[in-house]
Amino acid sequence: AGLRIMASGDRPTDEEVVAACKEGNPVTKDYMMQQTMLRVKNPAASLDFYTRVLGMTLLQKIDFPSMRFTLYFLGYEERSDIPADIKERTAWTFSRRATLELTHNWGSELDQSLSYHNGNKQPLGFGHIGISVPDVDDACKYFEKEKVTFVKRPDSGKMKNLAFIQDPDGYWIEILSPGNMFPLMSP
Repeated sequence: AGLRIMASGDRPTDEEVVAACKEGNPVTKDYMMQQTMLRVKNPAASLDFYTRVLGMTLLQKIDFPSMRFTLYFLGYEERSDIPADIKERTAWTFSRRATLELTHNWGSELDQSLSYHNGNKQPLGFGHIGISVPDVDDACKYFEKEKVTFVKRPDSGKMKNLAFIQDPDGYWIEILSPGNMFPLMSP
């Protein structure tokens, strides 16, 4: 009893979806979604965008000199909660839920021809991350003042009351308000 894969492109029924979802093995009870990694060309531009424009906090920077890359972990955490001790900070950083890992390969900012595939052009793949905000319209007014690139504004397209913006590398970010999601999902 799995999902029907149909050449016609029909969607699976709700019952088939429920049947395909199994209870996790007890060993997985303490697993969590910890990070999503995005490659960035210019860390200064990306860090400015994610901290100043989206309000995230830099949790930790980790350099790997022998492999010539740096990781920047960001999340929605209080700066005062970040441990000062590097060993404690590392364990704390990797215990946070839903962080963003920005990966900078040293020298990529110098390559004028380099750009990263955001998954929203062929071939399709990764689509976006989502950021929950109290009010989508207020957030979008702020993004307009900050000259953020919009993919979709809240009043355009078939799905109203949510927006899509782009970060400096062209990755899409869905801007949503939890209270406005149900009407979007109803038939």
